[in-house]
Amino acid sequence: MWRWLHEDAIRPWQHRTWIFPRDPDFALKAGRILDLYAKQWEGKRLRWDEFVLCADEKTSIQARVRKHPTSPPRPQCAARVEHEYERGGAWAYLAALDVHRAKVFGRCEKTTGIDPFGRLVAQVMTQPPYRDARRVFWIMDNGSSHRGTPCVRRLTEAFPNLLPVHGPVHASWLNQIEIYFSIVQRKALTPNDFSCLAEVEDRLLRFQDYYETMATPFDWRFTRDDLARLTRKFLAEPSSLPLAA
Repeated sequence: MWRWLHEDAIRPWQHRTWIFPRDPDFALKAGRILDLYAKQWEGKRLRWDEFVLCADEKTSIQARVRKHPTSPPRPQCAARVEHEYERGGAWAYLAALDVHRAKVFGRCEKTTGIDPFGRLVAQVMTQPPYRDARRVFWIMDNGSSHRGTPCVRRLTEAFPNLLPVHGPVHASWLNQIEIYFSIVQRKALTPNDFSCLAEVEDRLLRFQDYYETMATPFDWRFTRDDLARLTRKFLAEPSSLPLAA
């Protein structure tokens, strides 16, 4: 019976979850970000004193205090991490990545919000070379901490050389800071085994410093041409193209 079902051309009992693009200006907003990754803005090459940063928050990073000490790895035996734990609190990790210099700025805050994000922006924009730059482009999503026109007004009033660039809704895959967050999750936070919340902060900030000693800019290859091909495919066959999941 299973072999017969498997040979069916249409299998209505199988499904995958998608998030389809709903922003009418998806291609326009995504294209601007792809241009910045290629060191372009409005058809012109970026100058040496113009910079591109991606920023976002990684929320609810817990300090899981295990109820039994972790056993270190031994020959033929992996490390053993106790399944049960006590919650030692949680941080929100806010970070910005200089796309073309592979430099990371980050901080731990008790929560996300307008003020914590503003502190991250100030942390970057008050130091060289960003303080004296001609323009600093900040690529960000539409989270509540940095959404819409009020965010643009707030940031540009504080730092006139800062240009916020919002991506389309449901397009976090366009934001290179998400790649860095995935590295942090794998390399610094797994397994989650900390004695206290302060240890989590120390691990995150020290990993930042270590990452910069060996990091190079991400080899980003998705261009406007790729976006145009995907857009044409989506318009021709809407059910076949999930742009984010």
